[in-house]
Amino acid sequence: MTFTVEPVSPDPPPMFGRVVLRQEWAELAYFHWRYDPTTVQRLLPAGLRVDTFDGSAWVGLIPFEMRHVQVGPTPAVPWLGSFIEINVRTYVVDSTGRRAVWFFSLDVPRSMIVAVARSVFALPYCWASATHDHVADRHCYQMARRWPHRSGVLAKMSFAVAEPIKDDAVDDLEHFLTARWALVTQRRKQLLFGEVHHPRWPLHRVEEINIEQNVIEAAGLPSPVGTPHALFSPGVDVEVAWFKNVPDMEAQ
Repeated sequence: MTFTVEPVSPDPPPMFGRVVLRQEWAELAYFHWRYDPTTVQRLLPAGLRVDTFDGSAWVGLIPFEMRHVQVGPTPAVPWLGSFIEINVRTYVVDSTGRRAVWFFSLDVPRSMIVAVARSVFALPYCWASATHDHVADRHCYQMARRWPHRSGVLAKMSFAVAEPIKDDAVDDLEHFLTARWALVTQRRKQLLFGEVHHPRWPLHRVEEINIEQNVIEAAGLPSPVGTPHALFSPGVDVEVAWFKNVPDMEAQ
């Protein structure tokens, strides 16, 4: 594939697609580790290239609270529309040079959400027990997967939120890891691209990190090495556009 990769932008580009989902992403933590790009690339479908920074691919473990999910014009359902999500992700470039998120897994404690997200949006949601506890600036997320076929898959993350980062102090790597305005998934052999729109992330430093997990390994990746790059955000309101097919440039 030959293309020009779009630049990383900390602010959202214009959104052209029809909005299908509205939600709030709250109390969100980013934990990222460096990986060999070839290791991550082998897990990606044809038509996607792993996105790199400083010569490395980056794999993220991202816990947060999904709140007030609305599908189309329908109002949010209080219990069903608010829940914890813990996802494993990396970053990719599609055949037209657009940057996006690729999800290896998304664990939530709502079996109905799993069914809808898998069937309608072709996203690899998993059913899990999940909790989020916090006292002052100390947070703890936990999850244990129930389905599919991955008994013993778990994650526990505890951390303390530290000082906010001024917009002009967010560095290039932190923009690379957080300023993602699209996601890509796959239904059968067709790649699907969904625009994601929200304000610039308000970011904080993170301290006193303790992580126990095997959900990254369950995705087929080696165990992460070293202390993760860590950030926290109190959250943003988000809109997601209806997914569109990614063109197969090699077939044109």
